[in-house]
Amino acid sequence: MLIRLLRTCLSPYKKPIALLVLLQFVQTCASLYLPTLNADIIDEGVVAGDTGYILTYGAVMIGVSLAQVVCNIGAVYHGARTASAVGRDIRAAVFDRVQSFSAREVGHFGAPSLITRTTNDVQQVQMLALMTFTLMVSAPIMCVGGIVMALGLDVPLSGVLLAVVPVLGISVSLIVRRLRPLFRTMQDRLDTVNRVLREQITGNRVIRAFIRDDYEKKRFGKANDELTEVSLGTGRLLALMFPIVMTVVNLSSVAVVWFGAHRIDAGGMEIGALTAFLAYLMQIVMSVMMATFMFMMVPRAEVCAERIQEVLGTESSVVPPTAPVRELRRHGTLEIRGAGFRYPGAEEPVLKNIDLLARPGETTAVIGSTGSGKSTLLGLVPRLFDATEGEVLVDGVDVTTLDPALLARTVGLVPQKPYLFAGTVATNLRYGNPDATDEELWQALEVAQAKGFVEGLEQGLDSPIAQGGTNVSGGQRQRLAIARTLVQRPEIYLFDDSFSALDYATDAALRSALGRETAEATVVIVAQRVATIRDADRIVVLDEGRVVGTGRHHELMAGNETYREIVLSQLTEAEAA
Repeated sequence: MLIRLLRTCLSPYKKPIALLVLLQFVQTCASLYLPTLNADIIDEGVVAGDTGYILTYGAVMIGVSLAQVVCNIGAVYHGARTASAVGRDIRAAVFDRVQSFSAREVGHFGAPSLITRTTNDVQQVQMLALMTFTLMVSAPIMCVGGIVMALGLDVPLSGVLLAVVPVLGISVSLIVRRLRPLFRTMQDRLDTVNRVLREQITGNRVIRAFIRDDYEKKRFGKANDELTEVSLGTGRLLALMFPIVMTVVNLSSVAVVWFGAHRIDAGGMEIGALTAFLAYLMQIVMSVMMATFMFMMVPRAEVCAERIQEVLGTESSVVPPTAPVRELRRHGTLEIRGAGFRYPGAEEPVLKNIDLLARPGETTAVIGSTGSGKSTLLGLVPRLFDATEGEVLVDGVDVTTLDPALLARTVGLVPQKPYLFAGTVATNLRYGNPDATDEELWQALEVAQAKGFVEGLEQGLDSPIAQGGTNVSGGQRQRLAIARTLVQRPEIYLFDDSFSALDYATDAALRSALGRETAEATVVIVAQRVATIRDADRIVVLDEGRVVGTGRHHELMAGNETYREIVLSQLTEAEAA
């Protein structure tokens, strides 16, 4: 999975990678040549007392060292740029795929896990790419080249390498094999910590209101301890890696000096050659250590790559049309025919055989008990998820065949939980229409009964809004969300219980102003409050995902028991009449 991900992401950067490999090859060859030059200086210059030879070959060593430094700098530069570009591309790919997800896929992964996969998981893969470009490319060249150069110096002494390299390889592979499942567990537990932390930050007011601080501390402590436990487990294994490698290195150095001394005493080897052999041994072992460092990162990066591929390999259940309709002849007619919706694996559908017709200039209300499927019904229109049966038509065209941009311009949704983005009042209002003027913004605020409190803010339209709109009240947040949709000026307005946080006076004033503003548009309102929808042109009553009644208020009061129960739970008989 890791190799497939990197192969896909690295394919656009073949030229920088080729240049990087060339620079790494040159600088590694220079490193391998230096011990041979040093041996020649010792044997031919120092032992023979030839100062000219020492100066000449010393200058050559300086030139080779400079070439090595320049190539190494160039290789690291191109490696860092390419690795950063790969990380950027993977993050962009994950972000684009998540943006295409419907509510179903987002709910399947969960927001904390998606955040971790987009940030921490991508960072692990990016770090592996960086280490590969800066260390791993040169490691095999250094190892093979060092062995060849060592054999060229003294074949019998090179027998030490036959024992050193296999021992290092077996030791590292045994540790890496145990690391992989631990890294998978670590990433899963990191998801859990992020999820718990996100819940506690978002639900801070609830925690304080119910005085559950101690309980939440214990819950976070448990998740944190579980992450710490698996982190310590991986740390213990990683802590074994370098001592094992260094022990093998030191023992092999002692063995080389021991056997090399006997070879020099027997006249089969020069002192400079032994010095160069020790240098090559260190280069071989260093290359193995660099590979070891890479192997420490590979298991975690492989797990992260699998998690990234899970996101990239998940197709959205809301698929864009291959031949989208880009123009509508009529304006604002919404029709739902026999629509149903069932979540994957659910025993019962949320919606069953829904029929609904909403025309321009009319207000259609949807009411029902909690869990009857009202919000799900509205979500089918802007394709937050697609109906699993039946059709949803806008101006006679199935929404699944409409161009997404056209659908977004035609349908404006004010969700049940309005969300504001970090920025200002103006940037939030212009979210649906970036070209809206300040006059249009103030007009929308006036209709939404939000003009008064925005004028009271110190900077007016430029007043800051915190992420999620946490620095304004729930009612203000709802009114700003309504104003944002009014700025968009769609042909179909969908209000999903968007007046629940408003007092009765503001609710009445807002509905009155909305009636004038949306007189020629199609309006669909989902509400729990009977006073909000009793004057609608058409009221649709839902019960357990089915339409159990359609009509005006007085008609339903006379002939629909479900609607009558809902009304009388809020109003007296006289008020209802």
